[in-house]
Amino acid sequence: MNAGLDVLRPVDRQATPSLIADQLRDLITDGTFGAGMQIREHPIAERLGVSRGPVREALARLTQEGLLVAKRNRGVFVISLGPEDIADIYRARRPIEEQAATDLGRSKDEVVFARLGLLVEEMRAAERSRNWRGVVDADLGFHQAIVAASGSPRLTRMFDTLLVESRMCISALEQSYSELGRLTREHEELLAAIRSGPARVIGKAVRVHLERAVLDLTQAGARRLPEG
Repeated sequence: MNAGLDVLRPVDRQATPSLIADQLRDLITDGTFGAGMQIREHPIAERLGVSRGPVREALARLTQEGLLVAKRNRGVFVISLGPEDIADIYRARRPIEEQAATDLGRSKDEVVFARLGLLVEEMRAAERSRNWRGVVDADLGFHQAIVAASGSPRLTRMFDTLLVESRMCISALEQSYSELGRLTREHEELLAAIRSGPARVIGKAVRVHLERAVLDLTQAGARRLPEG
């Protein structure tokens, strides 16, 4: 916990709870505050130079978002995502991404296609250098770009929440995820389907891609569990 607190940046004493929540959210999603870790108000408030009130409100916001869980008489903890959670996150992502990818396939927006191509190249470079954080950033950036291209603020808002949880799933598996070399190829195939396929082909490509991700993540998570 102390090591994680070292990376928090002091904020102005008039800072709103949302600014504190933003910092804590980043530390949760990148794994600095790992699954199951207890988050205490006092050391955070002391580090940030604020009273405990704004910290308490920030923790309440993150609890409402589903990133923290309050346990009676014990405190507030970072959530732990199991196989059922992973499957549910990706099930919720599917209709959003199917719609956005289908819309992009119809619009044939070359600017977006170029952006997606660059993200695939970033993913390839990160894979080659074994830069897991870079792989995760490019992977989720690819999907975020597809949804953003839909032009729908509501789809984007819904997806952004799921993206935070998706990052938590992927970031936690750096040491056990064995399919790293396959990720670039999968995203190349998905981009090709969106560029050239009819709606039914695009929808199927998105479904297959997300189902494969669930399988990979749950298998990798199982390998992390201690024997016995």
